[in-house]
Amino acid sequence: MTDLEKMAAGELYWGFNPVFVPALERGQDYCHRYNLLPPSEKAARNNLLKEFFKKLGNQVIVNPPMHIDLGNLEVGDHTIINFNFVALDEALVSIGEHCFIGPNCSIYTVTHSLCYQDRDLGLMTALPVSIEDHCWLCGNVTVLPGVTIGKRSVIGAGSLVTKDIPAGVLAYGNPCRVIRPITENDREFLEGINKPTELV
Repeated sequence: MTDLEKMAAGELYWGFNPVFVPALERGQDYCHRYNLLPPSEKAARNNLLKEFFKKLGNQVIVNPPMHIDLGNLEVGDHTIINFNFVALDEALVSIGEHCFIGPNCSIYTVTHSLCYQDRDLGLMTALPVSIEDHCWLCGNVTVLPGVTIGKRSVIGAGSLVTKDIPAGVLAYGNPCRVIRPITENDREFLEGINKPTELV
């Protein structure tokens, strides 16, 4: 297998292989171009994201600056990604529909060896990250390789998510842990607004 194939398969690969340079430079170019576009050029921004991301839903907002390695992202409809988003997306990063990604959030799919001899050689692995529909990552959340965050869950500000989080819970901390389920008692409504149906 080539290093590109090993990376895609989640196997140990040589990350210093020059074959990765064009893809990383492409990602840097896309991010640079996107981050320089003025806020009024919404269509141009959206077109760049469509070219760069693996999949882009409808009415997605990404507030620059963003810093993304490869564009190996799938983002669902009506998702908002706030300022200073970082994605080391050597494996797939999947973000569902109606997600809120707070400012200064980082998603890492790639990890290095603990042993310096192997790390100095550039040995790496990459595992996908999935953030399911209707999730909210508050500001300064970091998600580590291989993690899945279940539907409707909320991750508190400053959390380091090291393992899977189930659906429908409030979780926070370093490392992040489940605090409690999110229940009907957490519902909040504006005066005069009809009570919405339960999210599914």
